[in-house]
Amino acid sequence: MIKILFICHGNICRSTMAQSVMQYLVNRQGSSAAFQIDSAATSREEIGNPVHPGTVGKLQKENIPVIPHRAVQMKASDYEEYDYLIGMDSANLRNMRRIVGGDPEKKMFLLLEFAGEKGDIADPWYTGNFEDTYRDVRRGCEGLLEHLLKEEEV
Repeated sequence: MIKILFICHGNICRSTMAQSVMQYLVNRQGSSAAFQIDSAATSREEIGNPVHPGTVGKLQKENIPVIPHRAVQMKASDYEEYDYLIGMDSANLRNMRRIVGGDPEKKMFLLLEFAGEKGDIADPWYTGNFEDTYRDVRRGCEGLLEHLLKEEEV
């Protein structure tokens, strides 16, 4: 089983969007039994809060089921539990490395790397632009799934 943890600052917008999009893609592929997909925050600001209404609205508009989720903070033990820890932006990646004490097994990535791009996925908490965030998350998740189907035994 391939275990993926998507991570952003608060775990209510981008990482939960990526979690729902990735689950949708693997379900559509018929590979859901091969994956465990979750999400977490680097901060404690939103702990216990549900998925942001803007994320819910955008996913519903795209006919993607929203995975029920309450924000949780990433733990150091997540490094051992997950095969891929995927941040939404470079600040997330720095904080992920701080939380777990580095990345000796090279399990940490930025989501857009899998779309063949460098850069961050903008946080719609600040921008209000869930359309652009969805577009980037979707491209990243599609690239990640393509990578995993090619590189892993799925």
